[in-house]
This record gives sequence, structure tokens and C-alpha cells, in this order.
Amino acid sequence: MVPLPTATPPLELGMPLSDGTELFYRAWMASADRKRAIILCHRGHEHSGRLDEVARAVAPPDTHVFAWDARGHGRSPGKRGFAPSFTRMVQDLDDFVRGVSTRHEIDRENIVVVAHSVGAVVASVWVHDHAPPIRGLVLVTPALRVKLYIPGAIPMLRLLHRIKPEAVISSYVKAKMLTHDQGQVAAYQADPLITRDISNRILLQMHDAATRVIADAGVIEVPTLVLSAGSDWVVSLAAQRRLVVRLGATHKQHIIYPGMHHAILHERDRHLPFAAIRDFVLARFSEPALSRQSLVEQGSPATRAAHTILQRQLSIFSPKRWAFAVTRGAMNTLGRVSTGIATGWKTGFDSGESLDHVYRNQPSGFTPVGRWFDKAFLSSVGWQGIRQRRVHIIERISGCLRNVLELQGRAHLVDIAAGPGRYDLDALEKVGDARVTALLRDRSPTGVAAGQALVAERKLSQVLNAVGDAFDGENLAALNPRPDVAVVSGLYELFPDNALIRRSLAGLAQAVPSGGWLIYTNQPWHPQLEFISRCLINRDGEPWLMRCRSQAEMDALVAAAGFEKVAMDIDEWGIFTVSVARRR
Repeated sequence: MVPLPTATPPLELGMPLSDGTELFYRAWMASADRKRAIILCHRGHEHSGRLDEVARAVAPPDTHVFAWDARGHGRSPGKRGFAPSFTRMVQDLDDFVRGVSTRHEIDRENIVVVAHSVGAVVASVWVHDHAPPIRGLVLVTPALRVKLYIPGAIPMLRLLHRIKPEAVISSYVKAKMLTHDQGQVAAYQADPLITRDISNRILLQMHDAATRVIADAGVIEVPTLVLSAGSDWVVSLAAQRRLVVRLGATHKQHIIYPGMHHAILHERDRHLPFAAIRDFVLARFSEPALSRQSLVEQGSPATRAAHTILQRQLSIFSPKRWAFAVTRGAMNTLGRVSTGIATGWKTGFDSGESLDHVYRNQPSGFTPVGRWFDKAFLSSVGWQGIRQRRVHIIERISGCLRNVLELQGRAHLVDIAAGPGRYDLDALEKVGDARVTALLRDRSPTGVAAGQALVAERKLSQVLNAVGDAFDGENLAALNPRPDVAVVSGLYELFPDNALIRRSLAGLAQAVPSGGWLIYTNQPWHPQLEFISRCLINRDGEPWLMRCRSQAEMDALVAAAGFEKVAMDIDEWGIFTVSVARRR
């Protein structure tokens, strides 16, 4: 086996992303090709050129290394220190890893990601939200909590964001706060590609995303190594410890280097973290890739445990019990002057009719008080996420339909739980091609009737609405004509039992032809889960009790049915995902 050459310079390449941006990256190609790789993510303010020594030191024999310049950094385009959003930064990583996998013919199961500081937060959120089937993850001094040193700094930054959304924060970090190595201090200070600026918006969004991932780290099952600096002036060691404790990975390891500063990959004794990373990578490649079969059969242990807690009645002495009781009572009486709340009590807050009101986002009710209540109801973070999900699903449906039309000149869409199907009709109108036909099914006759009224209003004669059971696998398998594009939106996340989901997906797998598309949604996390379960009802009149599915679990169910996930969108709060998969 041959290690990376020590003198050969890396290749300098460009990687196109899903939004059309092309990012710069370096590739240290091993002399012998075993189709395995390490992907390096640099820390904030920096670029991949500062990772040359890291790439050569941590790569086992015959292992390729790729390192990219994040947008707004190094030789990649974009305003320095900026990105459209932190969510876009996470999407960039997903695009880059998929691009490396395709271009260099390396399965993602044979990739280990090593990420530093801000890059480590991006990588941890990516693993949580997108659930890539990578071999392992190394988080080097992850910036889960940046030390801002000013009391109330985060509220002040939020206020600044409201006043000046594009505000820039200049880093207080000096090179001597990063490393004891004076040569590295000088190199940092002289590097013209290092930027001291960071978007205030990105800083806040990273803070919120890190909070979410720490709280929900139990669903992360990818083998993970966390390396921390014992004398870190930049980020919090306590936050890193909380993450490690909560990680759901069977194999997790936390190493703290006493006395080291934040940039441990550029510290005097950097051979120590280099060796730890190399040993971790070797161990991951010596073991089989992580199996997700248990997720298919049993679900995520972390989400099952959280669901069990929600099923328990709160103690009569619990203040939360009485607070929720007061809230529920108020919503069930005075709250009914709001159209949205009244519809929720009538048909269930998860019903197609209720969601249709949320999608329209037009506050209404009895008297100005009712309209004010309705505006507050519609502005909740969960409903904001629902509306962003609608935007994503319209884009994905229209994109898949265009693909099918281009290939075969006609397309047939089936949505197995459409409710009134407003987003389906919006997608059909966006495509604007009469060669597209659609069947919109729902179990609720009132939802179907509302859909028929919408179809008549929009004069879409090629659309048929019908009552149908989304969990009747045999009925779905017999769909005729067979759907080129199948849609399941807002359904599976309402039911905790994986057996129901497997039955539905098995039926769709028989109905969708090879090469056809499945568009599915998921709810991996929700900040108001307990409020919803204690205060709201579902379409059956029961407490609206949901079990969040990790994205890894949902994707495993889809893969087990015979589909391969190819793309995913997620809202900025991390609540709802829209994924696209292709029938194998």
C-alpha cells in the first residue's frame, strides 16, 4: 500500500453545486485507488490551502483526500464570510460530497468527513439533517458555542439582525489565540485568503442549528470522534461535552488535549490529533459500513424514547400540566373565533382542510380579535415550516414532472394523501403542460370535495380527485395508470408505526416503474412537539401525538422499499424535509 506522495501538489478543481455555484476544491489523489476517501472541511475564516499538511498526515494508505473552500472563503466565489443562509452552507456540503462520490466514483459509504470548528458545525448539522450514509465523522473543536465574552451577546446580535439584516461581524480572534506554534501564527497573519469577517445572520443561524443538534444528537448513529482543545479561547468545551454525551452512535470517542488552543490541527503538538484522526479512519475502514436495518424494523431508539415520554400523563402536581390545560381550554373556547383554530377543532389540526388554511396564510376569523388570533396561530414556527415545505415540494414536483416529460413526452402524477391538493395543483400550473395527468387521493371525503372544487376553479380537467387509503399497499400497487411521480406529503410523520409506512411504500414501489420518482416528506424534529401533543387534536379527535422520525430512519424505510434518495430540502428551522428518490 502506498501513502499519499509528500511532494506532489494536490489537483485544483471546481465542483458545481445544485444552485449553479462552482466551488474550488483540492484533491490529494492516492497512488493506488481503493475507492475510499477523506473529505476535509476547514474552519471559519480559512480555506483548503491550509489543510495540505493535514491531508498528508491523516490519510491512511491508498485513501484519497478532498478539501473544499466554502463559498465566500478562499478561492470560492461569494462575498467574503457570507452565504445565503446556514442551511445553504449545509446543502453545499451535501452537494460537494455527492459530487465527489459521482465524479471520483467513491461510494459515500466509503467516505469519512473530518471537519474543523465552523466546518464541524456544518458537518454535524448535515449528518443530523441529511443523514448521509458516510463511514465516519470527525469533529475538531466544533464551534457549537462561540465564546462572545459580552453578556447578552446573542440577544444583542438578534437585535442587530432586525435592524441591519446583512450586518458583518469582524472576528476578535488573533492568531496567537489559535495556536502556540509561532510559525503557524506568522503563516496565518500573512495569508491573504483568510478573511476576518462573518455574516451576523450566519453566526445566529449557526448558533440555533447547533442548539438543535445538541438537543437531538441521540438520532446521530454515525461513528463519531470529537477532538477538543483544553485551552480554547474561541469555543465552548462544555457544549462539545454535551454533544458527545447525547450522541446516539455506538462508537463515539472524545479526546481533549490539555493546554492546546482552538486550532489544534495547527498546534505545536499537532501530531497527536493527526494520529488520533488517522487511527479513527483506519478503524472505520476496517469495519463494515453502518447498517440501518434496525431503523427500518424498530425506528430510532432516541425518537421512540421521546414518544414514550409524550404518551405519559403529566403529574397532577406538574406546573406544565396546568399550563397546557389552560392553553387547551382557551384555544377550545375563545380561540374558536380564529378560522384556523376553529378548523383544527372541527377536522383535526393535521387534516388536509386545516393545512389548506395554513398554506393560504390569510388570517381570518370572527371580528378583528379573531383575525388577530388567527394571525398569531398562522405565524407559529411549525406552520412557517409547513409553508416552506410547500415551497420545496412544489419545486420538486414540477422538476420531476419536467424530467419525465422530457424523457417520454407525457407524465402521470399520484398523490396518495393530498387533502385538497393545493400544492399539487400549483406544481401542475407551474409546469403548464396538458400532457401531465394527476390522481389526487385522500382518505377524507371532505378533503376530496375541497380538492374537486379547487380543480373546477382552476379548470384543470386532467386532474382526478378520489377517496383512497394511503396505507392499503395492495390498492396502491394496482394503481392504473402507473405513476411516473408519486407524492407522499405530510402523512408518514403523523404515524409512529413503521409497519404502516413499510406497507405504503411497498405498494408504491410496485406502482412506480423503474426510473420513476418518489417525493416524500419527513419531520425529523419539532420544537413544539409537547405543546402539540398536550393541546391539539388530530383528524381522529385524539391528542395529536407524533413521533419524529430521524432522517436516517425515513431514508432507510424508503431505501428498503427499493428507492434511492437523490436530493433533499429542509427549512431553516430543521423541522420539515422534502426528499426526492428514484425507483431502482
